[in-house]
Amino acid sequence: MQNNECTADKFYNCSCFCTDNIFLEDYKLHVKYMSEEQFKWDYQHILKTLGCTTVAQYDVVLEKINAEAERRKSLSVQSAERAEHIKKHYTPLHPHVYHLQEAYLAPEFINLVQYSLSKDATKEGLLKLINSEAEELEHFEKSDVPKGRPNTMNNYGILLNELGFDEAFISSLRELYLTPVTSLLYPDCGGESLDSHKAFVVKYSMNEDLDLSYHYDNAEVTLNVSLGKEFTEGNLYFGDMRQVPLSETECAEVEHCVAEGLLHRGQQMHGALPISSGLRWNLIIWMRSSQERNRLCPMCNKRPVLVEGDGFADGFTKADIPEQRALCALH
Repeated sequence: MQNNECTADKFYNCSCFCTDNIFLEDYKLHVKYMSEEQFKWDYQHILKTLGCTTVAQYDVVLEKINAEAERRKSLSVQSAERAEHIKKHYTPLHPHVYHLQEAYLAPEFINLVQYSLSKDATKEGLLKLINSEAEELEHFEKSDVPKGRPNTMNNYGILLNELGFDEAFISSLRELYLTPVTSLLYPDCGGESLDSHKAFVVKYSMNEDLDLSYHYDNAEVTLNVSLGKEFTEGNLYFGDMRQVPLSETECAEVEHCVAEGLLHRGQQMHGALPISSGLRWNLIIWMRSSQERNRLCPMCNKRPVLVEGDGFADGFTKADIPEQRALCALH
């Protein structure tokens, strides 16, 4: 296959990484925090309507925001330290699963990829073809090595780059199998030029996280695969793009069966309803296009101000992108 991806030696974060899109779990609210004065002006009234009515409650909110900002500032260093510790002290239960093999993929998915690579492939033709076990993860979770939190909304899960899945599994999956499909489905928001990703697994159980609040992703295209194990309820729901006011949005519920994957634009609002029993694992891959996000950061809606990051960081590069190309309106 001809690799038409944009390549880069170094990936960066946008400076908004430590200030924007901080999720307040108690109030199901995403906020921006530049200063205490700005935050009070922008959010104090909203928080009051959501039940934050006392000084003590407001102080707790500020404590949580400052803790999250500090976590983000040290994230790359701590992640590198965890990855090194895991490499030295964790023994995989099934070493072979860290290297992608075509045998792992469903024949129906291979057919989609092969069609997408054919010279006559079209989005319409691809859509006609699309029909409208997590032992290693559990083994790792039970180990005593340190584990990072996937993001501000998921408290339980695993960062796959720290576990060693990126180079031989996730990158190959993105480059060889997913990009041919996303090139046809999502050319309007970087589906042809996905050159980095963040991959993690999230866990839902009765004594931990049950659901996932309505949100959008820090990605151009997202893959969500249901890994199992056994659970009831917990369907996904999807709304409009994040630019559409909530009052004008209608959500559609989607059943997410074990071993099925869903592709969607990162800026499409979505969430997960509560499970009512069992244990659920989901593989999430946020795929990013530096060509798109170099022009407009999907988190702060501004041209990114770059700060150094490790690995794929948040998918920004220093590539010189012509200003005249249309901005992607979809996250």
